[in-house]
Amino acid sequence: MTLQKDVEALRNIALFRKIEPAKLKLLAFTSEHLEFMPGETLFRQGDVGDAAYILLEGDADVMVETPNGDLKVATLHQNDIVGEIAILCDVPRTASVVAASQLVTLRVSKDGFFNLVTQFPQVGVEIMHELASRLHHTTQQLGDATARLRTMQTGAG
Repeated sequence: MTLQKDVEALRNIALFRKIEPAKLKLLAFTSEHLEFMPGETLFRQGDVGDAAYILLEGDADVMVETPNGDLKVATLHQNDIVGEIAILCDVPRTASVVAASQLVTLRVSKDGFFNLVTQFPQVGVEIMHELASRLHHTTQQLGDATARLRTMQTGAG
């Protein structure tokens, strides 16, 4: 992929839409292209969060380790970003990500990501919006699951 195509791909991502092309070009230039075959792992739950990944082509599954084995909790698609939570919160990876198809990604280093947020506060605002949206969705799912569990427990009692 050319640098110009990378910039166009970045402009399709909500977090980066409002950033001027010259800055996106710098981000694309300092990022690394990585390709994964189906079944290959981008990173594992518990790994150090050293980069975020932007999916340029293909799909990936988000897997969480449970006592009963790995559980798929989401599927990522073109223009999705993953791995930003670990670098923003400075915590280990909260899930594993595995290529579901042939996958092309742009790996943005932790330093590159923070430089972007520092230079463009709007990116930080977009990240907060995205993370708040994910938290809201997760809270709703947890509430629904808790209600189903209570119904099952009272029905069995």
